[in-house]
Amino acid sequence: MSADAIPEKEVNVEAENRAASLEEKHHNKGDILHGEVLKSDDLMNEAFHGEDAEHEMTLWQAAKDHPMACIWAFIFCFTIVMESFDMFLNGNFVALSYFQKRYGVKTGDTYSIPTRWQSALFQAGQCGAFVGVFLAGPVTNRLGYRWTAIVALVMMNATIFISFFADSLAVLTIGQAFEGVPWGFFIANSPAYASEVVPLALRGACTATLQMSWSIGGIIVAAATYGFNNRQDVWAWRAPLALQWIFPLPLMVLIFFAPESPWWLMRRGRKEEALRSVERLGRKTKQNSQEKLAMIERTIEIEAQQGGTPTLLDLFRGTDLRRTIITCLIYASQNFAGNLIANQATYFFEQAGMSTDFAFKLNLINSCLQFVANGLSWPLSGYFGRRTIYLWGTGTNIVFLMILGICASIPQSTSTNYAQACLGIIISFVFAGTQGPISYTIIAETSSVRLRALSTAVGRAAYYVAEIPMIYLNSQLLNTTGWNVAGKCGYVWGSTALVCWVTAYFFLPELKHRSYREIDILFNRKVPARKFKSTVIDIKDNE
Repeated sequence: MSADAIPEKEVNVEAENRAASLEEKHHNKGDILHGEVLKSDDLMNEAFHGEDAEHEMTLWQAAKDHPMACIWAFIFCFTIVMESFDMFLNGNFVALSYFQKRYGVKTGDTYSIPTRWQSALFQAGQCGAFVGVFLAGPVTNRLGYRWTAIVALVMMNATIFISFFADSLAVLTIGQAFEGVPWGFFIANSPAYASEVVPLALRGACTATLQMSWSIGGIIVAAATYGFNNRQDVWAWRAPLALQWIFPLPLMVLIFFAPESPWWLMRRGRKEEALRSVERLGRKTKQNSQEKLAMIERTIEIEAQQGGTPTLLDLFRGTDLRRTIITCLIYASQNFAGNLIANQATYFFEQAGMSTDFAFKLNLINSCLQFVANGLSWPLSGYFGRRTIYLWGTGTNIVFLMILGICASIPQSTSTNYAQACLGIIISFVFAGTQGPISYTIIAETSSVRLRALSTAVGRAAYYVAEIPMIYLNSQLLNTTGWNVAGKCGYVWGSTALVCWVTAYFFLPELKHRSYREIDILFNRKVPARKFKSTVIDIKDNE
C-alpha cells in the first residue's frame, strides 16, 4: 500500500504516539517544558507577573524601589576590603625603605627583598584563601550567607594578631596564610549574596561594587603607607597592619541585622522567613512581594527537579560543567590582563624610575582613580552588555600593555620613565572600570541558583590557582634580584590578555536582562555563547 493510501485517522494516531513518546523522553530527562511546577495556577501566574516586573524595571526604578537591597549588597561586598587591604599592603611593604633594610639584601646602593620572600608574602594569603573558598560553599549551604560572613569576620579579627606581632618574614608569611582563610569566605559569598538580594536591573551595578571595595582597600593602604613610609622603625608596617582591626567588628554588627538571602531561605523550605526577607529588601506592596517569592520558588522548584542536594561533583556534570568552566576562566583571567601591575603599583613605579616618596604618591593617585573607574562601571553595566564591556575593556588594555612594553624597550630617559608610570595608571584605570567589576557580575549570574555558593567558591579557587604562579612571575619580572625587565612586562601581560580576549569572544555568553530561570534554560538548551542575546525564551517555559 502506498503512503497516499494510508487512512488519515491512522496517520493522526501515529503522530500522536510520536508526540507522546517525545514528551515522555523529555520528562525522563528532567525537562519540564510548560508543565506546572508550583502547586496552583494562581502561584504560577504570580511567578509570571514577578518575572515580567523584573524585566520591565529600569535601573533607576529598581534603585528607587530597593534602596535597602542595594545597601545590604554593598555591606556584604565591603568585606572584600580586607582582602584588598592585605594584598595592596604586601605590595607596599616591599617598597618601604625600612622594611627593605630590615629584611632585604643589599643590591648596589639599595636594599631589596629577595624574590623568593617577595613571592611568599604575596602568595601566602592566596594559599590560605584557596582553602577558604572550598570551605565557604558547604558552610554557606549549611549556615546561610549571614552567619558564614560573621564566622569569617571573627576569624579575621583573630588572625590579624599573627601578622601584627610578626618579627620575621617567615612569621609574617604564616600570618598572611591564616588571614587568607576568611578572605576565601568573603570573596566566595559576597557576589552570590549581592546577586540574590537585588532585582535583575541592579545585578550588574551591585556586584560591581566588589571591585570598588578593592579600590577602597587600596586607597586606605596607599594613604597609610605614604604617611608611614619615612618612619625608620617597625611601625612603618605595623601601624598599617593595625588598621585592619577597624573593619571586622562594625561589619559583624551590621551583617547580624542583615536579611538573609530569600533564595537561600526558600531552598531550605523557610517560606515565611523568605517572604519577610523580600519585604525588607524593597519598597513593595504585599502583592509585589508574593509575586517575587513565587518567581523565586518557581526557579528553585525547576532546579530541584533536575538535581537533589548540591555537591561539588554536580559542578562538573551535564550543562553545569559549561557554567563552571566559564566561571573559572573569567575569574582566572583577572590575573592575565595587567591587574598584577596594580597590585604592586608602588614597586612598579620605583622600577619605572620614580623616587620612593613619589612612587607612594603615585600609588595613592592610582588607587583614587581606580575608585572613580569603579563608579563609572555602574552606568556602564546598566547600559551595555557583560560580554561587550569585558571584550572592549580587555582589548583596550592589550593595546596599552603593548605600548608599555615599547616604552620600556627604547632608550630610557625621564620622559620614558614618566610614560611607563602613566601607562601603569591607565591600565589599572581601564581594568577597574571594565574587566574587573564586570567579571564579578558574570560570575554571579553564570552559576545555577542551586549551586551558586559552590560555583563561586570553585571559580575563586581557579583565580588563586592562576594567581599564585603569576605573582611569582610578576615578582621575577619586576624585582632587581630577578629578571628586572620593568615595563617590558607589558609584552608578557599583553600576550596573556590577548588569549583571554579570544577565549571570551568564543565562549562568553551575554546574560544581561536575563532572569535566573531564563539563564538555566539557555544553558540547558546548549545555546552557543554568541546566540544567548538573540534567543527568545517564553515566559511559560520551565525547562
